[in-house]
Amino acid sequence: MDGARLTRRGVLAAGLAVGTASLLPGPERADRFVRTGAEGPPLTEGAPAPYIVNCPSWGARRPSSPVKIWDRRPIRILVHHTATPNVGDQSRGAGDRLARAIQNYHMNHNGWLDSGQHFTISRGGVVLEGRSLSLGVLNEGRRQVEGAHCTGQNVVAIGIENEGTYTGVDPTPALWNSLRATCAYICSRYGIAPTELYGHRDYKNTACPGDRLYRMLPRLRAEVGATLGRRVSRTEAEKASWPLLRLGDSGPDVTAAQYLLRDAGATTTEPTGRFDEGTADAVRTFQVAHRAEDVNGILGGESWPELARTVSRGPGRNGGDAWRAVDTLAEHRRVESVPDRVTAPTWQRLLGTGGTAVRPVTDPPGTARR
Repeated sequence: MDGARLTRRGVLAAGLAVGTASLLPGPERADRFVRTGAEGPPLTEGAPAPYIVNCPSWGARRPSSPVKIWDRRPIRILVHHTATPNVGDQSRGAGDRLARAIQNYHMNHNGWLDSGQHFTISRGGVVLEGRSLSLGVLNEGRRQVEGAHCTGQNVVAIGIENEGTYTGVDPTPALWNSLRATCAYICSRYGIAPTELYGHRDYKNTACPGDRLYRMLPRLRAEVGATLGRRVSRTEAEKASWPLLRLGDSGPDVTAAQYLLRDAGATTTEPTGRFDEGTADAVRTFQVAHRAEDVNGILGGESWPELARTVSRGPGRNGGDAWRAVDTLAEHRRVESVPDRVTAPTWQRLLGTGGTAVRPVTDPPGTARR
């Protein structure tokens, strides 16, 4: 969730190969699956199971309809922040209250069947099961509970909510340590590479999980790798991404975005290099035209791949404003040689966010956010 605005995650102040889904009853079945780290040794070597508070223990409500479970393993983890106050209370009770508040908002306000995220970590480092059955299915290590934390990623990714707002401050040491341990355990159980950890903004037009926590993801990948006994190089830890642009930003990246918005027909205004209200309106126009989930004027991981189209050097539609965007970025970053055909990886390098390529796997068709 971004800023103080309550969004879809807001809280109070075809067979095994492609993945098929089954429906299991609500939390009365959860106790058959749940095992926390305090009850015995880890289920696999490499990453010990952290203590995770299961849904009944924090007072979860019954889901309003059966939880869907897919016969496939997730391939990545998405990190979120709740964008709530950075409270000082780090007790277990505070963690329980947080989990209940999230569930109430998701069910009462969003109309979802349960909490959207699979797991929640409080400021005090308390790890809690979010959506019912997530912990038991994780311990099993073969299937995936369908979440509601990020459209397009609810079956292929595990979603972890981190309590607080991490735009200008780092998470608490307790939260960070629990996040690392939880990610390592999830990677261990599902065979997910420690490099496959991403932020919500990598896939949506959102500031989540906050600028500071997002910049810590390379460190998280490296530390999770170390926990699993695998060295993650600096090159592996840095993942290709898209810059997050919003009101108040300025510079060559904004100029390039403005050229691309004009190339796409979202505006006729001459680029200024300042992300003002007119630019935000142009972004919203583009988002509406491309059926973005969040029409919010923020240019992030959902809209960039469509805006930064494949462009070839030359006149007219093959070049024009899109190539002016290329020239702007190449000049700023002193790139002497640019391919005659610019695709997404080159755009990301020109934007200064290049790194190891991201696997573009999304949810199976027909997967809904609920």
